[in-house]
Amino acid sequence: MAPTPKECDFLVLGIGSGGLAAARRASGMYGMKTIAVENSRLGGTCVNVGCVPKKVTWNAAAIQETIHEAKAYGFSIQETAPFDWTTFKHKRDAYVKRLNGIYEKNLKNDKVEYLNGTASFVSKDVVKVVGQDGQEQQVRAKKILIAVGGRPSTIGVEGAELGINSDGFFELEKQPKKVAVVGAGYIAVEMAGMFHHLGTETHLFIRHDKFLRTFDPMIQDKIMEEYKRQGLHIHTNSSQSKLEDLGNGWKKLHYKDSEGENTMDVDCVLWAIGRTPEVEKLNLENAGVELDDKNHIKVDKYQNTNVDGIYALGDVCNAGMELTPVAIAAGRRLGDRLFGGKKDAHLDYTNVPSVVFSHPTVGSIGLTEPEAREKFG
Repeated sequence: MAPTPKECDFLVLGIGSGGLAAARRASGMYGMKTIAVENSRLGGTCVNVGCVPKKVTWNAAAIQETIHEAKAYGFSIQETAPFDWTTFKHKRDAYVKRLNGIYEKNLKNDKVEYLNGTASFVSKDVVKVVGQDGQEQQVRAKKILIAVGGRPSTIGVEGAELGINSDGFFELEKQPKKVAVVGAGYIAVEMAGMFHHLGTETHLFIRHDKFLRTFDPMIQDKIMEEYKRQGLHIHTNSSQSKLEDLGNGWKKLHYKDSEGENTMDVDCVLWAIGRTPEVEKLNLENAGVELDDKNHIKVDKYQNTNVDGIYALGDVCNAGMELTPVAIAAGRRLGDRLFGGKKDAHLDYTNVPSVVFSHPTVGSIGLTEPEAREKFG
């Protein structure tokens, strides 16, 4: 006989920025009985392997960059100050762990019940949660929010498992001497910049002739020009065919770029080719939730899925931008709409600013110049 399910008003799957915001709104502000489920560390991508540790690392790289440039401003200073990667990592990890604790405290303060386990749908209103100890329990909810986020995409290259992804960047105990970063989006550009300014010989491999292709062409050109000036190696029109282990901690990357076919020995390869929504373990078919062709959950402007009572927000859905403040704002507005009587509350996704933590940083909002010309002539 199946165990009697827990009952709640609001079940949140995923305790990242958006899920936490919605759960706290529902329980702390509107008194709804709320249960939140997470199978990893609290805080999701942003706190653990995204914006928080990234910005800490960017700041370290910016300090080194300032030291390097100080002589041009009249300072007599050693330009290559030693950097202890391992010590820095441990301090960064401690900071992230403290934030994990703050997230758990916030759940308790707002009386959100927290279940540590992996969730999957049994039906449109019942979810099974398998705990870390293997114990199963079911939760029946009047309303369910899916906010499980995403993960780094994998690449179909022989030996790709010998490299790391953006999550693995934050697990590196030692600083690589020479790294190949593969990708042309903001994650690749940011991590290549951080590696370079912290003293690693850095090669950035991009598929076309420019990176940051969703940004304004002026931004693309200026950042590429600045990266080249700083000494970062950029390989344009590139593709990778194989990564092999040389047996001494180093790898051989087989690639083709604008200069032809070649190989390169590196002690680290970082694949940064995009992100994928975390939907495989949810058994969404049991609830009838529809996905788009990229496996994102389809939602409307109110974060509704095609199933009544099931909602999605953040990186797992096909609306909005993969930004923490966006997920938080969407989560709060969803809570207001579902439980606060604000029937039209929803996030307007137009004109949302975004920042790339390159060196230097760049910000963008609104249409790019080509988009504006196409729209307005």
